[in-house]
Amino acid sequence: MNAATGARLNLERISHRYGNTLAVDDVSMEIASGELVALLGPSGCGKTTLLRVIAGLMRAQEGHVVIGGDTVDALPPNQRGAGIVFQNYALFPHMNVAANVAYGLKARGADRATVDETVQRMLALVRLEGFAARTPRELSGGQQQRVALARTLAVSPRVLLLDEPFGALDKNLRLDMQIEVKRLQRELGITTVMVTHDQEEALSMADRIAVMSNGRVEQFGTPDEIYDRPATRFVAGFVGTSNLLPGRMAMGEGSVATVDLDAGGRWTLPVAAPCSRAGAVAVSVRPEHLRFADAGEDGISARLVMTLPLGPTVVNELVLADGSAIKMQSERAGAAGRPEVGAEVRLALKAGALPAVFAA
Repeated sequence: MNAATGARLNLERISHRYGNTLAVDDVSMEIASGELVALLGPSGCGKTTLLRVIAGLMRAQEGHVVIGGDTVDALPPNQRGAGIVFQNYALFPHMNVAANVAYGLKARGADRATVDETVQRMLALVRLEGFAARTPRELSGGQQQRVALARTLAVSPRVLLLDEPFGALDKNLRLDMQIEVKRLQRELGITTVMVTHDQEEALSMADRIAVMSNGRVEQFGTPDEIYDRPATRFVAGFVGTSNLLPGRMAMGEGSVATVDLDAGGRWTLPVAAPCSRAGAVAVSVRPEHLRFADAGEDGISARLVMTLPLGPTVVNELVLADGSAIKMQSERAGAAGRPEVGAEVRLALKAGALPAVFAA
């Protein structure tokens, strides 16, 4: 299949302002050929601005965009080899599906035989054979998105850009389209950058994730690195659910540390990272890394105030001695195997759990 070929994408110290607001702040990134990278962050973090800079819809005030070894800052969008799919799909309502897919090819002066063959191939690629004569209003949201993808892929972009591509879809259709887009991306080997504020979407689809806040990249790594080894307190709090507990840390041999928590109790950490300096710290621990402690174990005292069964797991809401709340996720067991609501319990770390430690 010859629909698209991925190119290496380098962002070199990109910065951009809107008036006095620094929307993108000195962002550098190297994205490998065929890689799918998600730009993840809250609204206003700069991810969409960065995508528009890559696409050529705006020019960064500082820095360079390099696609396949070529610096493309001065090139218009249609010449830099980046194709973008918008959240609202931006299909032409007066054109049928075939005409929408053919639009970019005709604009480039492709002959009729090439256009017809490419349109058929693209519709087969996105599994819309038989829909060529329909108009956008006759299609579902997922079908419209497939047409938008086909139109973008028809011109063989070197880089595919997706701007919140699943935001307008309901939950079930969203999952179907996530699977479909990842299938296409893998099948074509096309370098892809996707903007999203949905952490589950980023964690499930991306090869690597750039977590952004206030225009800067807080961490750029694989989903496992982002989730299991957050580099900053922002990443720990934004990606997944995390309990942040203050305390004082003392270092032992090697990287082993003990933390006396402000809420009472002590945890021993086999590795203290990213902060490994003794003193006031905040420990970030995922709910699934906690368990009910056995008698005599190090742990923290808590009172169970609510349980929320979620299929095979149970989310437990607890209150610590200082009144702060903490969440713990446990496997679902028979009623006899669970503490009752209102019970006083102790919480310990599961074997292999590596909470992140940040300087207070």
